[in-house]
Amino acid sequence: MQNDLAPGFVVAMPTLRDPNFSRGVVLLVEHGPNGSLGFVVNRPSPLSFGQVVDALGLDSSNGDSLPIYTGGPVAPQSGWILFDPHDAPSADLDDALVVHDRLAVSASRRLLERIAREGAPRRSMLALGYAGWAEGQLDAEFRQGAWLPGDLDPSIVFDVDPEQRWSRVLTQAGIDPGRIISPAGGDFC
Repeated sequence: MQNDLAPGFVVAMPTLRDPNFSRGVVLLVEHGPNGSLGFVVNRPSPLSFGQVVDALGLDSSNGDSLPIYTGGPVAPQSGWILFDPHDAPSADLDDALVVHDRLAVSASRRLLERIAREGAPRRSMLALGYAGWAEGQLDAEFRQGAWLPGDLDPSIVFDVDPEQRWSRVLTQAGIDPGRIISPAGGDFC
């Protein structure tokens, strides 16, 4: 499989029946010989930022300032901040992985504490958990037709409504989402 999948999107196809990924859009930040790491970016969590802050015992004067997403089934107790580095103080980049000039990822508690006190960068979200694949696992799922790769466009993560992200990535890949059908023959969209 290509090593240029990351950074990029992978979009779940109808053949992927795992409920964690059905119609999922994963921001793939790492893909290589040791495995793959990404975050589902189109599954809003039922939790609020205030609930997360309270559970962590953080000082919060900013309330529900950060949208929360279910980032994947692995380690759902972990938190990952996805943000536009142009909207953030340079200190926020100290513990961040910059995956694109308009997208960075951090698991820094210090950054989360700052967000709780001062507010989040304008274009940001918190992913609880992540999507992870062992060596060769994602490549095998591609061969089975479970995923379709898409080019990374940070505006999809930050500016497109979550329920529209799946069809937007497909459209940008030149695929009409209305023409995708499930293996049972029914429409998938």
